[in-house]
Amino acid sequence: MAVVDECKLKFLELKAKRNYRFIIFRIDGQQVVVEKLGSPEENYDDFSNSLPANECRYAVYDFDFTTVENCQKSKIFFIAWSPDSSSVRMKMVYASSKDRFKRELDGIQVELQATDPSEMSFDIIKSRAL
Repeated sequence: MAVVDECKLKFLELKAKRNYRFIIFRIDGQQVVVEKLGSPEENYDDFSNSLPANECRYAVYDFDFTTVENCQKSKIFFIAWSPDSSSVRMKMVYASSKDRFKRELDGIQVELQATDPSEMSFDIIKSRAL
């Protein structure tokens, strides 16, 4: 599975320049491509609503939060979205390519696997960040 250079470049922009709040990737043929870029003004609901209900995706989300000590922090989440309603073949392709793709994105801090929106709710994201 090839990873298009744009995927790595956009991830670096999210990580270093904070140009995006999130990036959604999809597998197109034999390569991973960028499907959607979320602007810094978008929130977690915008992100979760951008994931298709019955197709797998990879996503990166830049989560800003405040610690108990009142420090502003951010963590970069990698989310493997694999809804139960997607085809078995699609789930297998995404599952078998995930680790290789994730290695291309240097700087992922938290990984999450979700098959249902409740498995990646804002509260879960928040609890995994702290």
